Amino acid sequence: MTTTSSGKPLRADALRNRAKVLAAAEDVFAAQGTSASTEEVARRAGVGIGTVFRHFPTKESLLEAVLVALLERLAAQARDLASAADPGEAFFGFFARVVAQAATKQAVTDALAEAGVDAREATGRTGPDVKAAIGTLLERAQRAGAVRADIGPSEVTALLAGISYAAGRAGGSDDVLRIAFDGLRPQGGTADQAAARR
Repeated sequence: MTTTSSGKPLRADALRNRAKVLAAAEDVFAAQGTSASTEEVARRAGVGIGTVFRHFPTKESLLEAVLVALLERLAAQARDLASAADPGEAFFGFFARVVAQAATKQAVTDALAEAGVDAREATGRTGPDVKAAIGTLLERAQRAGAVRADIGPSEVTALLAGISYAAGRAGGSDDVLRIAFDGLRPQGGTADQAAARR
């Protein structure tokens, strides 16, 4: 939310403080888990605790905002990659980036669920924006021959969700990603063979 409770737009300094709090919260929760205190978030952001609560009255509202910001950033990155020179590299790179952020996303989603907040509802249009952007990256990669033609956006989303969930719980996703990527490439298109063709 970039307006005050009365509906007025936030001043520039307030917007900067809000952005600093969100960036700090993502760093703190990624490093220490969602049980980390809002005081630690304020300290990392270089603001007073009152500033944190002025923007995010509860820890749940802060967690919600962190999740939305993370998904918005992913959607923007995917849109930027939609015009990349190498569609296959763009698709697989974005896939790996989503998985790399899985632990933070999973921790925030779990904490919201424990607080009785539906993460899907909280993220509103952002989740579908990410899915649409993934669909665009997939279509370009398929046209370039980098991804099998018989894979659809729903299969990619399910695979991405499963690997992200596993990575968020157990870590060590590199081998799993390699196997998944080999399965997504056209027959005879393993990572080693793709590298040999370059």
